[in-house]
Amino acid sequence: MPTHHLGRTSFGDVKNTGNLITIEEAENLLIDWVPNDRLRLHMKQVASLMRSWAIEKENADHQTALKWELAGLLHDADWEKYPDDHCRIIIEELEKRNIDPEIIRCIASHGPRYFGVEPESSMEKMIYAFDELSGFVHAAALIRPTKYEGMDVKSITKKLKTPSFAAQVSRDDINDAVSRIDLSLEQLVEYIIEHQKTVAN
Repeated sequence: MPTHHLGRTSFGDVKNTGNLITIEEAENLLIDWVPNDRLRLHMKQVASLMRSWAIEKENADHQTALKWELAGLLHDADWEKYPDDHCRIIIEELEKRNIDPEIIRCIASHGPRYFGVEPESSMEKMIYAFDELSGFVHAAALIRPTKYEGMDVKSITKKLKTPSFAAQVSRDDINDAVSRIDLSLEQLVEYIIEHQKTVAN
């Protein structure tokens, strides 16, 4: 991913706290901005992981879970159409729509090395942790005859040590993200396999 430091670490307006778009509105934006089905699937998978984690691990209420889900669903919305302005365009769009600043900052923090925004909240740390690893696990599932069925954690950690497999996935980012959360790499992989198989196509 090219480096596009955003030049700021504050996003949105606090007076818009609680202002959310619906999942349908977010998905309509993806239809307009993201023709690539595989990229749309990636964002849906990250959204599903974020929602599950918020509910299961953070005891989130409906509104909070929706924030986590929307951040996951929109985090790469500008990647395909605006690769040279990745993250900047979707952030500006959500600011224009007066969306909750927590969602916007979460999106801005999903690649600290690239955007210059350090993940601080639990939501921000988890989108960073899920993003690359979710894509990696899905790439591993695609080459298996049974896809996610019977996939084990060890096979994923082994593939992570094979630089030629899914070479575009940054192992450095994965390791950095895991170092920021209270979970081992193996636990995170297990969580992703278990929850992502329901959003596999």
